[in-house]
Amino acid sequence: MIRVLLVDDQRLVRAGFRALLEAEDDLDVVGEAVDGAEAVELAVLTTPDVVLMDIRMPRVDGLEATARITADPRLADTRVLVLTTFELDEYVFGALRAGASGFILKDVDPAALLDAVRLIHDGQALLAPRVTRRLIEAYVAATPAEAPTAPVAGSPDPNGRLAKLTPREREVLGLVGQGLSNHEIAEHLVLSPLTAKTHVSRLFLKLAARDRAQLVVTAYETGLVTP
Repeated sequence: MIRVLLVDDQRLVRAGFRALLEAEDDLDVVGEAVDGAEAVELAVLTTPDVVLMDIRMPRVDGLEATARITADPRLADTRVLVLTTFELDEYVFGALRAGASGFILKDVDPAALLDAVRLIHDGQALLAPRVTRRLIEAYVAATPAEAPTAPVAGSPDPNGRLAKLTPREREVLGLVGQGLSNHEIAEHLVLSPLTAKTHVSRLFLKLAARDRAQLVVTAYETGLVTP
């Protein structure tokens, strides 16, 4: 069973998601939270596999709650899926940087939401890197002054993250940031799919990335990819 925690300040929204999720044999809703503070408390108590996290909520918003959950070693296996009303919600980029594994629009088709929860649980790239990449591009391009490091192609990496990588790994990270899947990376670099997957796995370890969405963010922040 995939254990899911619902976080939204609207009771009707939570009820709709609960009904949808619990109609599936492999999904189980372990709790509901009305704001970010309650979400963190319930996450610690229930250790869900996936948290469906709204962003705009009273008291503690989803951005802060996401950061607290992903920073808690007790919740190392918990993934956060951000729910948003607007595709270019300015908070979503911050949520990804805080450790969210991806985002999805609230008006998505029911089947797509179910698939998203399963993909997140499996550690796959939910709507990422392609959709996540488009979001980051739009956000960084629209508000360069607010971007974390104002990435510029070829600019130095202030945190030294790229210094940990081999030239090939940097190349692979750049391709992940551009939205290529492992199979597409293999074709682009004329590698076997297994070799491409191995390079991506090493990036997870060296960059302490929770999932592919975090690699996309890193590719932008270090200047390997620019909008």
